[in-house]
Amino acid sequence: MTAPFDILTRIAERGPSLRLAEQKVAQVILEDLAGAAAASINELARKAAVSEASVTRFAKAIGCRDVRDLKLRLAQATAVGSRFLQPAPGPVDTDAPAALAERIHADVLTTLEVNRKLIDPERIDIAARLLLNARMVYAFGMGGGSTFMADEARYRLARLGHPVATYHDALLQKMVAATLTRDDVVLAFSASGSVPEILASCDIAREYGARLIAVTALGSPLAARADVLLPVRTLETDFIFKPSASRYAMLMVLDVLATRFALLQQEQSKEKLRRLKYVLDAHRGVSQDSDGPDSRQPLGD
Repeated sequence: MTAPFDILTRIAERGPSLRLAEQKVAQVILEDLAGAAAASINELARKAAVSEASVTRFAKAIGCRDVRDLKLRLAQATAVGSRFLQPAPGPVDTDAPAALAERIHADVLTTLEVNRKLIDPERIDIAARLLLNARMVYAFGMGGGSTFMADEARYRLARLGHPVATYHDALLQKMVAATLTRDDVVLAFSASGSVPEILASCDIAREYGARLIAVTALGSPLAARADVLLPVRTLETDFIFKPSASRYAMLMVLDVLATRFALLQQEQSKEKLRRLKYVLDAHRGVSQDSDGPDSRQPLGD
């Protein structure tokens, strides 16, 4: 196969400049991507009412080496998922804000319930103790939800006075990983567990003795590398327009892990949180009168 490119975008870009016969081939392909990927050159020509030579010219016009290359790229595009290629189901008015809120709420609850059953108290305890005894914790995450989770892990541990840093850049992750020792712990987040950059960084960290806690999918390459695996299961739906619910699964695991971490050193955690509350109340202008009620505002913002 020639150099990789998005064949659907390529067809859309070059479609207007194609010959009429080639445009017919493009139309047949766009109407049934999976069918076109499985069809022979003869079948494509017949459906488009053109010659086989026109199908070959179409393939070359959009940058494919030949028809076989074209079909391979179509198969890859199909593998992305028809939910990204088909019109959204249902009438437009079902996507009003109130209906969207109910839909997203239901997805979140389902995700939390499924992943609650995956939480193993013993693994949580082992992971929390690794974090507690670490000289330094390095939170790795890349992409959308995993980047957010790595940052959130930093916030959770920092407010308890534990040394922690977050890295998202692939090269910087590798550089930092090369400096770690057996006294350090990497806390890696990845919904898929298959991001090459994360895997490479974790491999380097483990080579130098660091322990790896992975919040990721069961059976994934990252899970196979973990000293302690805290599994999550992603439940993606055909409604592609909302953010991935995997964020909630990872956040629940982190909540449980951070809470267990705090409870392992209750007196120290209580004192750190008291100081945090004092500083935040002063920042917000809340009275420090000891006789007054606790404002119960968040330990953050």
